[in-house]
Amino acid sequence: MGLKQAQVLILLLTAASMVAVGMADKKISATQRWNFGFNYTDWFAKHQNNNTGSGPNRIIVGGSAKWQFGFNYTDWAMKNGPFYLNDTLVFKYDPPVDNSSHPHSVYLFTNFWSFLNCDLTRARQLADPTQGGGEGFEFRLKRWQPYFFACGESNGVHCNQGLMKFAVMPLFRRWHG
Repeated sequence: MGLKQAQVLILLLTAASMVAVGMADKKISATQRWNFGFNYTDWFAKHQNNNTGSGPNRIIVGGSAKWQFGFNYTDWAMKNGPFYLNDTLVFKYDPPVDNSSHPHSVYLFTNFWSFLNCDLTRARQLADPTQGGGEGFEFRLKRWQPYFFACGESNGVHCNQGLMKFAVMPLFRRWHG
């Protein structure tokens, strides 16, 4: 019984945090800087133009770097967010050519702890090493839930040491009147 209460509390805290983040996504002019006593006053100015169109966006994961070993995708997601419901993430990577090339894939973790530890035992493979070529593999953010993505190749080495993992929590789009 106590475990269920803890889960409900975590769910409520997560929902409250997401609402707070969604409401904080306001455009602030240079004369309206908020001062909270720490040096994050330019966060809004740096993020106000990212991914704020009126309809769903098609976003290439990693931008021009695509989906590759050694690129910090957690940092990329922080700099290129927020992401919204019905946005499409496109994973582009070169399919393996021979035994000397390093293949990539896309996995979706079922929970945060598996994501943190790059534990692929319960993760679901979304795209195999051959699906990233050409136009890439597309994944639409259909639900209001956290998504935990990673490369599952080399038994989690790409996820752990190659930094090929990131999390996304899609927000609702603002209604435009």
